[in-house]
Amino acid sequence: MNTSFFNHQTLSFLQQLSNNNNRPWFNERKSLYEQSVREPSLAFIEAMEPSIKSLSPNFTAVAKKTGGSLMRIYRDARFSNDKTPYKTNIGIQFRHTAGKDVHAPGFYLHISPDTCFVGAGIWRPNSKALSNIREMISDSPNAWKNITRHNTFKRYYTLSGDSLKTYPRGYAKDHPMINDLKRKDFIAIHPLTHEEILSPNVTKTIHHRFKVASDLMDYLCNALELPY
Repeated sequence: MNTSFFNHQTLSFLQQLSNNNNRPWFNERKSLYEQSVREPSLAFIEAMEPSIKSLSPNFTAVAKKTGGSLMRIYRDARFSNDKTPYKTNIGIQFRHTAGKDVHAPGFYLHISPDTCFVGAGIWRPNSKALSNIREMISDSPNAWKNITRHNTFKRYYTLSGDSLKTYPRGYAKDHPMINDLKRKDFIAIHPLTHEEILSPNVTKTIHHRFKVASDLMDYLCNALELPY
């Protein structure tokens, strides 16, 4: 049976938090956060576990309050000019077993009052991983193009993230794959509507979107010498 996990109260709480991003307001409404945001998120993660394992046994869906697939609501504002204490979105990442943080290969779901999307790939890989991915694209350009330029992939996903302003060291500026080699992130984004997030079909929808990105994830794992 299909199940709704998120509801209008979920989005309403996130919107109110955006308008009142301070500790006293949040602490007074901690039970509402638990009821409308954290509990449905954990239930969703648990429901997605069979789906994630069907895509790859090497990716995890861990329904834990801390240290699992649900990302912390508390912001790390130490090095940011924005000192607001809380994130105003739900972030859920189904990471590779080899990864310990957001910089590992993963499938991602983002829910906020303003925008919702799924993502797949790797964000801000470290220098060694970045070098390996660029080398893979340079050595196997056709495989990369066959994945990222496939009609089905392009129908759902757009490659996103930051790129170098110039060409990376070790590659000619006229390299035929230079635009992809300049990438600092290798992530694909697909927007979702609030209606899709609130629908009883949400797990089915997201499973399909992740499946469309499965070849991309396989390629990146191969570049990083990780099993997919």
